[in-house]
Amino acid sequence: MGTTAFGDFLRFYRLRIPMTQEELAERTGISVRSISDMERGRVRNPQRRTAELLVGGLGLTGTEAEDFAGRRATGTADGKGKPVQDRVVPAELPKLAVAALPPSLTELTGRDAEQRVLDGVADTSASSSRLQIAVIHGLPGAGKTALAVDAGHRLAHRFGNGCLFLDLRGMDLEPLTPERAVHRLLRGFGVDERQLPNDPEDRLALYRSLLHDREVLLVLDNAANEAQVRPLLAASPGSMVLVTSRNTLTGLDARHRIPLGLLPDDDAVELLALVVGRRRLEAEPEAARRLAKLCGGVPLALLIAGNRLASRVQWTIAHLADQLENERRRLSVLTAGDLQVRAAFEISYRHLTPSVAGIFRRLALVPGTDTSVELAAVASGQPVDEVEAALEKLAEGSLLGYSGTPGRYTTHDLLRVYAMERLETAERAEQVREAGLRVRHWLLTVATKAAQFFDHDRPAVTVEIDGPDPVRDREAAARWLVREQHHWRGALRAAVARGDHRQVLDLAQAMHWYSDLRGTGDLWREVFGAGAAAAQALGDARSTAEQLNYVAWAHYALCGQPREALEAQERALAAAREAGDSVVEAWSLYYGAAITRRLGSPEEATRRIRQAVELFERADYPNGRYLAQSLLGSMLHSLGEFDEAVAAQRLSEAYYRGSATAPGNDELLSMVLIRLAGSVAAAGDVATALDLLDEAESLVRRHGAIFAVARAQELRGRVLSQAGRHREAEEQLLSALAESRWSEDKIAIMVRLAELSDLGDRPEEARQYRVRALAECARYETPVARSTAGKLATLLGVAVPRSA
Repeated sequence: MGTTAFGDFLRFYRLRIPMTQEELAERTGISVRSISDMERGRVRNPQRRTAELLVGGLGLTGTEAEDFAGRRATGTADGKGKPVQDRVVPAELPKLAVAALPPSLTELTGRDAEQRVLDGVADTSASSSRLQIAVIHGLPGAGKTALAVDAGHRLAHRFGNGCLFLDLRGMDLEPLTPERAVHRLLRGFGVDERQLPNDPEDRLALYRSLLHDREVLLVLDNAANEAQVRPLLAASPGSMVLVTSRNTLTGLDARHRIPLGLLPDDDAVELLALVVGRRRLEAEPEAARRLAKLCGGVPLALLIAGNRLASRVQWTIAHLADQLENERRRLSVLTAGDLQVRAAFEISYRHLTPSVAGIFRRLALVPGTDTSVELAAVASGQPVDEVEAALEKLAEGSLLGYSGTPGRYTTHDLLRVYAMERLETAERAEQVREAGLRVRHWLLTVATKAAQFFDHDRPAVTVEIDGPDPVRDREAAARWLVREQHHWRGALRAAVARGDHRQVLDLAQAMHWYSDLRGTGDLWREVFGAGAAAAQALGDARSTAEQLNYVAWAHYALCGQPREALEAQERALAAAREAGDSVVEAWSLYYGAAITRRLGSPEEATRRIRQAVELFERADYPNGRYLAQSLLGSMLHSLGEFDEAVAAQRLSEAYYRGSATAPGNDELLSMVLIRLAGSVAAAGDVATALDLLDEAESLVRRHGAIFAVARAQELRGRVLSQAGRHREAEEQLLSALAESRWSEDKIAIMVRLAELSDLGDRPEEARQYRVRALAECARYETPVARSTAGKLATLLGVAVPRSA
């Protein structure tokens, strides 16, 4: 117990009753200050009479009374003649050995931010009046213990009584009980086994009294839950408790929480270099990065991979990376001696209840690295409420992560591989196959329904969902399509491979109008290309033409590939005429007009769009007719016929203003208004053009059509620039550049920003915009891009780059 045994036991017996210092003072006649000084060790050897009063006040009898009274030393005088028992001196609390910490055997890389947080907690401990508690949590193998041990070695010297480390064995079949933990901690404080009270409550009170006046760094590693940790916490100003756990321990009153994430790629490679040797990694840099990615940024996996390479000097890094590419072998390969990634996961898995374990296994069927509650419910075949509770348990146990979006969870690649292993072991192959099909069917069905909310030609959504329905209105549909894009795109690929032509075509047809609002060129080339192939396989010429039209649009509008677009459009026109469908034929001419204008043939483009207007009118299809009329206005604008252009645009405007209450028609009105604004500005009416753009932007923002907002901002920037309002123009163009997805628009925006930078006497900024614009030109094959590239190259004094 050291020299403060009397004060420690005084506090222990007082708290056992329990009794405040004030109550004990009233009972014994000893002052509160004297009792406080004795408990804090400032008066270490009280007079015999004081000890007798305390024995009586505490109600001690028999051996307890004898032992307590015997703890006061016989007083003698010091060199100045003052009795020792009355002298007030600082307590000499025993120094705990840092050697109680395990050695730092693993490399700690990429944890600088976490180390700084822990340093800050230690700093706070020195000045705070309350115990500082920090919780480190994360998935198995994230390096929680390594970080805690590192903190113990680095920070122990800041605490006057050193550091204690205790493995709570939270993931063992029999975790350390709080009673056994207290016993071990008391022994760590130097309490002799013979002095330990027999009663667990008495031991706990003694432990807390010992901790009260000490400055200790207490590391509690591998905690199972809050109930295991909570009894080990005590009011101890100046001390710090560091807890590690796979569970988040949200019920613990800890002001400092450190979620231990995955290592970024560079840090993962650095950890490999520390284990394997930098020279070896420098010889195979690409293979090293591939290996780090396959380890998923998990320190345990990286250490195992590094150890395997270090012990097999004849292996190349590429050889080990090739082994890990096979998901079915990945966890078996990640083994080095008694270190196994699979075993680390297994420990957490066996603590799950059967129902939660089943849901965890079924998450392996979810394509991608994150999931919603509804998708997990479909995969598991369980009710949404039950699944949501299970996902929370998995997240609290670090077998899932929290996405940046509420209600979504992330799955680590290695844990997904482990879940698939368990799934194939625990369930029949037929069950697994049926569940996988159910997931893919649900994703495609929900995606089809969601897209129908944006269909201007469909009076109502017609798809019925078998299972949870997350898209009950247009806003929810827009959110779902963005958040689940990776999933429904993966399901589409699986359906294509399986030859499920009908469902593929249903999805592609539904996506037509939605594709105007969001998505990349690569996405829509794939979706509509799959739709065209499915329609052809079904022998549906009309749908084949329709889908090829959309393929052509993706090529020219989003990818800057007008020649590929023209080839698709010509195939679409032939299929439409084969089907005898004048509406689809008119759409083919509409897209053909846009493509030929991009190819530098405005007269031919105008001829085609006039044909489209005529066919739409003959078929009594007003949406097509007035969109084509609007595009005709743009064609006339490009020919310099501004009055005729405005007149054509006004016809379209009148129609869509009259039908703006129809679902989605306000979006079409916004498109028409943007085109009209361009023609009006070219005709010299800047004020009207700006008013039209304000209205158009307001309409598209209502439905989150960010790309259409970018088009309005881009045109507003040009109009403002022409009006000499350069600062406002620059603001608009910068906003448009950040969101634009239209190939040639990006180039035009950067060219105009360079010109505005020149006007603002910012030559280096102007040069950077031109360099970026020139690089963008190299990606596209249009005459405008080639012409612009030539001008930019001349201004920059460089050669024109080849097209990608």
